[in-house]
Amino acid sequence: MPFRPETICLIDDEPSVLKALGRLLASEGFHAMKFDDPVSFIRHAMSHPVHLAVIDIRMPGMSGIEVMEKLSVISPATRTIVITGEGDPLSRAAAMSAGAVFFFPKPFDDEALLQAIHTTISTHRNGGGKGAADADNARQ
Repeated sequence: MPFRPETICLIDDEPSVLKALGRLLASEGFHAMKFDDPVSFIRHAMSHPVHLAVIDIRMPGMSGIEVMEKLSVISPATRTIVITGEGDPLSRAAAMSAGAVFFFPKPFDDEALLQAIHTTISTHRNGGGKGAADADNARQ
């Protein structure tokens, strides 16, 4: 049986995105913990192991980049995948610099996101580092 983190954390301020991602992950046998508030997620990460987080960039109160920066201090082994409506090159560069292993502009292909999740989990299982890739590279 392949390694699966106990929970994949989803951080997005849009309830419909959280619901859809939760269903998508459940279809693959994953459990999703959903956070519509970045501060709540950070509190959770301070007291619970987080293996993988799927994070939106643009959220009220704290950006996804800020979440990733805080996460790198409190849980440096956590892998992050970014999903965002901000698909411009500056957002991509900021996300990748902050440690994202994949970057997906919304709307994204569900299968490509699932493949990125499986790749990230496999890398984590094998003790790999936080090598960065993005959705364009994942499809090639």
